[in-house]
Amino acid sequence: MRRALISAACAVATMAALAVPASAEPKPAQAKGEVSEYVVLYKERVPLGWAHRAVREAGGKIVHENRDVGVATVRSDNPEFIHAVMKERALEGVAHNRVIGEAPKTKKKKAAKVERMTGAKSTVSLKGAPSKNEEPLADLQWDMKQIHATANGSYKKEPGDKRVLVGVLDTGVDGNHPDIKPNFNRKLSRNFTHDIPTDANGNEVDGPCEFTSCVDPVDWDDNDHGTHVASTIASPRNGLGMAGVAPNVSIVNLRVGQDSGYFFLQPTVDGLTYAAKNGIDVVNMSYYVDPWLWNCGDNPADSPEDQLEQRTIIKATQRALDFAHDRGVTLISAAGNDFVDYTKTNTDDSSPDFPSTPGEAPHDRTVPASCVSMPSEGEHVIPISATGPSTRKSYYSSFGNGYVAVAAPGGDKVDTADQRPDDKAGIWAAYPERLAKARGELNADGTPNVPYIIRSCKGDDCAYYQSIQGTSMASPHAVGVAALIVSKYGHRDRQGGLTLSPDYVERVLRSTATAKECPSPRTFEYVWYTSTGKHTSTQTCEGTKEQNGFFGNGIVDALNAVGHR
Repeated sequence: MRRALISAACAVATMAALAVPASAEPKPAQAKGEVSEYVVLYKERVPLGWAHRAVREAGGKIVHENRDVGVATVRSDNPEFIHAVMKERALEGVAHNRVIGEAPKTKKKKAAKVERMTGAKSTVSLKGAPSKNEEPLADLQWDMKQIHATANGSYKKEPGDKRVLVGVLDTGVDGNHPDIKPNFNRKLSRNFTHDIPTDANGNEVDGPCEFTSCVDPVDWDDNDHGTHVASTIASPRNGLGMAGVAPNVSIVNLRVGQDSGYFFLQPTVDGLTYAAKNGIDVVNMSYYVDPWLWNCGDNPADSPEDQLEQRTIIKATQRALDFAHDRGVTLISAAGNDFVDYTKTNTDDSSPDFPSTPGEAPHDRTVPASCVSMPSEGEHVIPISATGPSTRKSYYSSFGNGYVAVAAPGGDKVDTADQRPDDKAGIWAAYPERLAKARGELNADGTPNVPYIIRSCKGDDCAYYQSIQGTSMASPHAVGVAALIVSKYGHRDRQGGLTLSPDYVERVLRSTATAKECPSPRTFEYVWYTSTGKHTSTQTCEGTKEQNGFFGNGIVDALNAVGHR
């Protein structure tokens, strides 16, 4: 789950990334005349003119505004801007963003260790020619077999409808990948972020802007995360590579994540409201809103400004979720790769993960269950836990009875006989060729030189696929099933597309899942081995077979979902 990036060479970007202080110590005072950026939340139902006047009176200038939910990016040279905002009756909250022209000394965010775990040697082999009507790499897709999204399963009853629009809120989508392009809706796709190449000291964040505007095209993915997600949802059945859960639906790239993997407040809010206003039926949200893993409104370990910022993130995100849900968008999110029960008190030593001033760092916090990770713990959101090839809950997947709605294949590379990583136990999906070349993962003849990448060719057309794992990979399986539900049971909307109540979609998704009971004993010890030695994690499953903390109402089932009537 998560991460994308933020850069500072494009300091004038209007879709600014939300950054935050990293300790409970007071922040250095803003120097007189120094311009800082903030994200400001308007009071609900306050006339826009009043909110605009309040921002001006606090000493701010609006540089970007989402009027649908009252969230604006604001610049100010007033050192007391935050305090001034909270005196304005028309304004609800404020979060410090970053100093104009300066970003903290932050290394480019590396991919999560969980997602990028790989086998020590190549173990990928195919059994030969695929069966009739199957894609060439279908043999690798244990995940699709687990949920019956196969040529002999759901594809026969309902492969999806092109009129169903699935929004991928992520790091971008490679819309030119041969196994995505046929279903890619370029016209509706948008990028809500700006790249930030380096900080003021020249340290790389997002890396150099590939385009003069520092805004990547809508068919571009410099991270690979969003492309993998899109492929799992809707790679077509075209005789190349592999197919997704819903191979006939349309993919819309709603780029809200940075290249480096950070996901900040303003872009994520903008992506959700855009989806709501443009007929998107289902969205995948495999991220949490940075910089706080859990948002606590009054945690004593955080400074008053940090507490205010977290309250602002909760309120602004929930407004956007409500706006989307009320306009027919089914909201599905990854549950998290944190190994923990979200319904219990936990320890957070990773937040804030992006500082607003140089020298700031995360600090240790005790977070009660009342603290929330957004968007997965937002109202109307369907959180998805991950399973491995054996159908056990994946070792890394977060959980919680009453938190997890359903489970779906997310990969578990140590769900193996010897408890050692095997790429076959991950989730295989599309991978941008451009990134494979840039990362040195291909030989001169185009064949992969790493075990977690495979190539498929049809004539002169070749495409690449990679194996990764995470609840980020589980969520798109559930999204694909939701898209099939809309395809099967939806009705025409005014624009000629299909639509279906998100509450109805959720009911079908839950009621047609395959119930799976807790392990016995309920407190389960995961054991696995890597090059660094033995690893263990002890996790307790609570609840009944029909609903529990590991699997929710069960593992999603594409065939059941389209044949339940």
